[in-house]
Amino acid sequence: MTRVTLALGSNMSCGGKAPVQLLAAACDELRNHMQRVVFSSVYKTSPMYVVQQPDFYNMVVRGDVHDSVTPYALLKKINNIEKKYGRNRKNEIRFGPRPLDIDILLFGDETVCDSDLVIPHPRMNERAFVLVPLVEILSDCADDVIREKYAASLKLLFTQDVQLHMDAKEFYGMLLGGSHYPFLDEAHYDR
Repeated sequence: MTRVTLALGSNMSCGGKAPVQLLAAACDELRNHMQRVVFSSVYKTSPMYVVQQPDFYNMVVRGDVHDSVTPYALLKKINNIEKKYGRNRKNEIRFGPRPLDIDILLFGDETVCDSDLVIPHPRMNERAFVLVPLVEILSDCADDVIREKYAASLKLLFTQDVQLHMDAKEFYGMLLGGSHYPFLDEAHYDR
């Protein structure tokens, strides 16, 4: 299995779903493609780059994919999920508003650099809205060096406004239709 980390964001409604509901719908779809999935809390963040737009709701998802899954195969699945929930890359402004954005941050130890995909994500260390939820889900990571690397990067971004909107337990409850998730307090795994 390969450990994959994704960043999700939304600041537009689509199909009668508010941004946080779109994140939940996307996470539900991702559970079909990943195992041992862990979801961070949801954070409300001010937009970067293009500031004249609504605030974003951001989170990070970590899980495992089969070794046969390539970064490009995962990207294709992600792009289909984004499209299903209203993303139209041809009509959007770069860094502008969107109903759903899913980025591959990390894909095991792989490095990819071409016009379609760059892994590790090239801007993750400049984005507190990625690092805050990333450090949160790495709290149960056995590798202190990795966790501390991202925590150190986050300390440099103290001016970015990232506010907790919905903690992970509440998000799991929403994702599961309000039912209690029995393993949440133990290891955050849904499979």
